[in-house]
Amino acid sequence: EVYFKNLSKQKQKEVMEKNGNNHKLRVCVATCNRADYSKLAPIMFGIKAEPQFFELDVVVLGSHLIDDYGNTYRMIEQDDFDIHTRLHTIVRGEDEAAMVESVGLALVKLPDVLNRLKPDIMIVHGDRFDALALATSAALMNIRILHIEGGEVSGTIDDSIRHAITKLAHYHVCCTRSAEQHLIAMCEDHDRILLAGCPSYDKLLSAKNKDYMSIIRMWLGDDVKTRDYIVALQHPVTTDIKHSIKMFELTLDALISFNKRTLVLFPNVDAGDKEMVRVMRKKGIEHHPNFRAVKHVPFDQFIQLVAHAGCMIGNSSCGVREVGAFGTPVINLGTRQTGRETGENVLHVRDADTQDKILHALQLQFGKQYPCSKIYGDGNAVPRILKFLKSIDLKEPLQKKFCFPPVKDNISQDIDHILETQSALAVDLGGTNLRVAIVSMKGEIVKKYTQLNPKTYEDRLELILRMCVEAASEAVNVNCRILGVGISTGGRVNPREGIVLHSTKLIQEWSSVDLRTPVSDALHLPVWVDNDGNCAALAERKFGHGKGIENFVTLITGTGIGGGIVHQHELIHGSSFCAAELGHIVVSLDGPECLCGSQGCIEAYASGIALQREAKKLHDEDLLLVEGMSMKKEEVVSAAHLIQAAKLGNTKADSILRTAGTALGLGVVNILHTMNPSLVILSGVLASHYVNAVKDVINRQALSSVKTVDVVVSNLADPALLGAASLVLDYTTRRIY
Repeated sequence: EVYFKNLSKQKQKEVMEKNGNNHKLRVCVATCNRADYSKLAPIMFGIKAEPQFFELDVVVLGSHLIDDYGNTYRMIEQDDFDIHTRLHTIVRGEDEAAMVESVGLALVKLPDVLNRLKPDIMIVHGDRFDALALATSAALMNIRILHIEGGEVSGTIDDSIRHAITKLAHYHVCCTRSAEQHLIAMCEDHDRILLAGCPSYDKLLSAKNKDYMSIIRMWLGDDVKTRDYIVALQHPVTTDIKHSIKMFELTLDALISFNKRTLVLFPNVDAGDKEMVRVMRKKGIEHHPNFRAVKHVPFDQFIQLVAHAGCMIGNSSCGVREVGAFGTPVINLGTRQTGRETGENVLHVRDADTQDKILHALQLQFGKQYPCSKIYGDGNAVPRILKFLKSIDLKEPLQKKFCFPPVKDNISQDIDHILETQSALAVDLGGTNLRVAIVSMKGEIVKKYTQLNPKTYEDRLELILRMCVEAASEAVNVNCRILGVGISTGGRVNPREGIVLHSTKLIQEWSSVDLRTPVSDALHLPVWVDNDGNCAALAERKFGHGKGIENFVTLITGTGIGGGIVHQHELIHGSSFCAAELGHIVVSLDGPECLCGSQGCIEAYASGIALQREAKKLHDEDLLLVEGMSMKKEEVVSAAHLIQAAKLGNTKADSILRTAGTALGLGVVNILHTMNPSLVILSGVLASHYVNAVKDVINRQALSSVKTVDVVVSNLADPALLGAASLVLDYTTRRIY
């Protein structure tokens, strides 16, 4: 709450002047149950913290007011919110008719409340039948509706209710890109859709470091350890109540057999919920030594429980949405969440028709730890929602407009107040420097950070995490949404696991290093890792000369020689992730020794290290400097001095460069005869010095069928960082890598 109080302090005056009036937006937030309050509470705190912009009215109804479900309205009072109205709207019953009657009762009671409150806008969450009554009442009474979590897909009647509320709502806050696209496909106004992420993630992503053992002991007992208990939360499926009751019985039988301490939460208020409670009591769950059955757990404590559980099982949306933020294993039973986007931590058991099948799923999942997933949010949803609310113009016509096909491409990013640039966090681990950058979808480096690369593993990893956290925090200020982290590093890399297998000699203590896990855990973002040569090829494919080219090769000419091969639009890694080690193509059997231990490699002739070696030899023999050149006594001889000497007429330096260019050209000829690409891209600081020599060797040595290949110099300013960004941007937006 303190955070939200300070969030917009400096911008308040500007926004008020822009709006041109001092009218406070009167916002009614209606909450029906414990689940939707966990999503609405962060927004309510944000609204309450800005009284100069908003007036907040809270309406409580539904299962909040039922003792059987824990009287959860009390947690709203404990959060210091004034409840304006309490509406008892649940009709007791065990079938579908009770839900219909509850909707009818809410429709009878809500008009009087809304007439008294006269809100400018009502915030409605999700897909519960209570929410449908709220949206219907507000729409018929000409009250603007902001719907949270529209556009998502799941199973049961919830889909129909969610989409019905979408058609009644005037504004939409969605959590994922897919949900946004669904709203667009449903012909909702592009400019009234905000892709913000799930509000509960604002709390989730900062929750795991808090004290949790006391919470675990309070709910599960003093002898329970982290990752050694289960959280079970299962609801009836209203479109097939009989089957969902049977599945719940099988789940409890499997949990009893699995013999781990288990916290079982009571189900939602739905047709079939009472029968599920009877099943629990029939099996003695409330008195079983391994089980704790509870009606309600406060959200702050619940997220600590699932964050440190060995597994969560059931069919709650919490399992496929919120729990992914912690990487806790989840077993999703049945069809209730069919269609939801999930992280790799979720194992689906669609036909949970036997105890053995559920028991096997428990054996597979229990105790694992998965990478943290941020599919549903990045922790900055509430600031975006508040910004969105402030932009609402109450003078605009109330009548909704629908955008029928054809649908525009850049949908909800068209208006200034929700404009954010999809971006990647790119990390380049060089032999000398460690660089981190925020890179936009268009390849613009928005902000870059550079530090000297530490010599030890511990210091290097600590610096990577510190720089990444700093850059991720800064991304919000520069209006960028970070989709993931891409890491470019020297050596042999297993990109599937995010592990550096073997490093080059330029980067010490950098073998068998798992980079994905610590970076993902620190940032709660997906992480991709690949070799720097492969990253350079990806950069060309997305931003450079390789864009749209089916088969091409990139050669990096720098301190070493590396590269990447793109064949049929896909990057080639090889069976042991050693493909495209182009610097170690042998072009002479008795050539100079290479750092790899072999002789006659391209790198031994044409790399910056090789040129520096030859320059030192000339300098030691006083054959390097010519007229027009000078060197300070303490200055280190480098490849640049050799190139300068050649330009000024030093025939020996020129001969060395021509030999280097010939060696590189012979390597390229071998590549042409092996891969037959249509394009060769030379990248790196030495590329412009070698391009003509390479073309000459191709004309002399290559088969006529490959001489037509184009050889060009890369026009990318920073291929390593752009390539690391491409790892993220290609996968998260187009799913092609």
